[in-house]
Amino acid sequence: MKTIKKLAVAACVGASLISMNNETKMIPEVRAEVVKPSIVLPAGVTQGPTVEGITEYRLANGLRVVLFSDPSKPTATVNVTYLVGSRQENYGETGMAHLLEHLIFKGSKNFPAPTKEFTRRGFRMNGSTWFDRTNYYVSFSSTEDNLKWALAWSADAMRNSFIAKKDLDSEMSVVRNEYEMGENSPTSVMMKRMQSMIFDWHNYGKSTIGNKSDIENVRIENLQDFYHRYYRPDNAVLTVSGKFDIQKTLNWIAEDFGKIENPAETLPPEWTVEPTADGERSFEIRRKGESQLVAVAYRIPSALHADSPAVETAVDILSDDPNGRLYQNLVKTGLATKVFGSVMGTKQPGYVIFMAVVKKGEPIEPVRKALIETIETSLEKTPISSKELDRTKIEAENLYEVLFSDPEAFGVGLSEFIALGDWRLFFYGRDQIQKVTAKEAENAASKYFVRDNRVVGVFLPEDNPKRATIPASPTAEQLLVNYTPKQDSAEAETFDSSFANLDKRTIKFNVGDLKIALLPKKNRGETVTVMLKFDYGNLENLSGKETAMTLANAMLTYGTDKLSRGEIEDEMSKLKMTGSISNYVTTRSNLDASLNFVADLWKHSVYPENEFKDLKKKLTVMFESMKDKPDALSDDAMAQHFNTYPKGDPRHSPSLAEKIAALNALSDADVKAFAKEYFGTARGEIAIVGDFDAKKAEETIKKAFADNKSQVAFGKIYKEFKPVAATRITIDTPEKENAVLAGRAVFPIKDTDADAPALMIANWILGGGTGLSNRLIDRLRQKEGLSYGAGSGVKIPAEGNEGAFVFRAIVAPQNLLKAEASAKDVIETAVRDGFTDQEVAEAKKGFLQSQAVARAQDRVISASWIKKLELNRDWKFNKEMEDKINALTTAQVNAVLKKYIKPDQITYVLAGDLKKTKTEGQK
Repeated sequence: MKTIKKLAVAACVGASLISMNNETKMIPEVRAEVVKPSIVLPAGVTQGPTVEGITEYRLANGLRVVLFSDPSKPTATVNVTYLVGSRQENYGETGMAHLLEHLIFKGSKNFPAPTKEFTRRGFRMNGSTWFDRTNYYVSFSSTEDNLKWALAWSADAMRNSFIAKKDLDSEMSVVRNEYEMGENSPTSVMMKRMQSMIFDWHNYGKSTIGNKSDIENVRIENLQDFYHRYYRPDNAVLTVSGKFDIQKTLNWIAEDFGKIENPAETLPPEWTVEPTADGERSFEIRRKGESQLVAVAYRIPSALHADSPAVETAVDILSDDPNGRLYQNLVKTGLATKVFGSVMGTKQPGYVIFMAVVKKGEPIEPVRKALIETIETSLEKTPISSKELDRTKIEAENLYEVLFSDPEAFGVGLSEFIALGDWRLFFYGRDQIQKVTAKEAENAASKYFVRDNRVVGVFLPEDNPKRATIPASPTAEQLLVNYTPKQDSAEAETFDSSFANLDKRTIKFNVGDLKIALLPKKNRGETVTVMLKFDYGNLENLSGKETAMTLANAMLTYGTDKLSRGEIEDEMSKLKMTGSISNYVTTRSNLDASLNFVADLWKHSVYPENEFKDLKKKLTVMFESMKDKPDALSDDAMAQHFNTYPKGDPRHSPSLAEKIAALNALSDADVKAFAKEYFGTARGEIAIVGDFDAKKAEETIKKAFADNKSQVAFGKIYKEFKPVAATRITIDTPEKENAVLAGRAVFPIKDTDADAPALMIANWILGGGTGLSNRLIDRLRQKEGLSYGAGSGVKIPAEGNEGAFVFRAIVAPQNLLKAEASAKDVIETAVRDGFTDQEVAEAKKGFLQSQAVARAQDRVISASWIKKLELNRDWKFNKEMEDKINALTTAQVNAVLKKYIKPDQITYVLAGDLKKTKTEGQK
């Protein structure tokens, strides 16, 4: 189940990459029937198993193809999973699988510059490397041309990628920069060190990112050999998900991939087996930082082993927040501010890790003792209750359903199960979790969570060891031989996300001061996305109330007059509410109950004092941990420099020190008083998109929210432009392995101004484009290899007129000054010489296609409607903006760039180890 949680998070992150400041509409639902045509198999293609609407095919060269057709969104995803990861790396080659992932995007024989084409087409793309697999995916508007191009590129990349020395020379420092990012994180460092202590011989003991010296010195010949050995049809699985024609797609796949030959060399065998652990191990990490961590890990069987579901269930029961036993024994008692547990579900025997975050200066030993005792003895002393087991299964079921309902995220996330041996293991694992008994989970914990299989401390000799023998792994075929899959799930409608249809399909109405937009449509899994924003307070009465408001909002789910925090979490799980109470996904049958539940929380939350103390401590530790982080300090310095409103004004940006001081001064009584006076649900905006009964939802909203009124006056709050002189700020962060370069300039503009469309396109070319192709990323990453991530953005408000241009790059401290010089040169050159006709034409197309992809997401549609309701707009505004963008000329874009982006008015902040940058700090 932890594997599923990882995939569900990935799905949410993927959705969050798309943001729009726009909105949506509703009409009575339409339940579309999808008729699946019969498929004529191309020559050399055979059909394999089908599970719940997903079908596997196999080419003569051994390539497996998984097709998941879902026409509900006008997007498609092509994902290629190679069954090779850091597990296959040899001595001196750690990190090579990940480095190769970067080089694949540098081009191939027939596609020499794929990242530029990604941007031109508005593609979202990425790759990832893990222990057992590497995958590459692109998501895009589902036109035949886009799909054919994506398949052709993926096929060419399989055997014809350049893997050139010149690309390695620049990309090596980019990957090293990524490595250095991890070195700044105490949790990341702890995870890497823990891996190395758990395994003596197996490559799971080496982090996927690799060793720094291996990254810096790997030979191009080694990378080329690794590529040619493992990137081949019989070691890969191609997944296509989303909206596409199955027959045409299968024909194109056969044409592009069927002609690829496997190398004569067979895949090398593996024979390393880790010996049974023979005693507790411990280690210490001593680095600069602002928070403490205590971690405990145990080796466990493969994710394919029969004990795996029981192990994962035991881990969930122990580590759940806030209902888990570790949370109750460590966080509720004040020993730790946070606890979590995670299973590394791997093809060969893996491990589980538990971790606790402890406030700096507080004793560690009591935490270590409580952590170990809870993990190793609590399930034996207090057997698992039916409530605990049911909660875990409900959460697992919800996560599986959410992931399976999103074809884009599912198409990419399936790589994790492909890596285990077969994509059908997604469904097999889902079903097995529901069969786990309390006794099986307890037995799994007692078998593997034992002293001599534990890693937390030093090695201890022992005459009577308590060892945990790790069993061999079965094959996927053995597990699936008698597996009977469920029937196909309900199909979704083919939804038209055009501006006109979004307006046409949306039902809008007001209930007093509450504005509502409802868009019913048939979704896979009958999912519904709900967003609620309630308005209260104004510029005067919110003065000095920011901290109380923040905690009052955060504590809405921490307890009511009838329910505890844990019971509220349980109720959200029962109602299949994934997300927060202001932004969540549920199902058709649970929508009305979930709305009533949210309304009840707003009316009857009691803000318990004990929960307030826990939250206050947690936030204090979080803010204190930021005091030595380059990114946090850079953000803080930039915000303070552009602070044009006085302390106490709701528009004021508090510093880290001010946030900590405000938290220390805040009491539970302050939070309760704020909520009683300010909170209400009778004014604001509600948007619901998905599979639901609109009439019934309307009735529920009127009864649940309209009578709960705030006691204070309301008024909109927004920022007006005030000029701020440019400067250069440097911040010393000693011994930090990563640095941040940031830039910002402000200017007056609104999204209704004539210059707004041109400024969006100018920024897209300069540093805002998707993929790895815009002027800033081309220079800092592609050409010079200075930064793992660099880009720019523009803030163009709908209300107020404080616009801004922002820039950010993550670099190594020794490259900070060079990155600053390069970024400035890119910006100055663009302003001086302008953009070309080709750049502008490609930017307009890529920008608008990325917006079209965003409009296919229910979360984006609902969030957009929230903003539109607030501004009294509809999707016509977006259509007009699109028309203006299409009509833009190169001269107009260049003129607007010169007007707003003035190099001498940009403030730069450099945060890093100044000893490595060889410069003195300036303020």
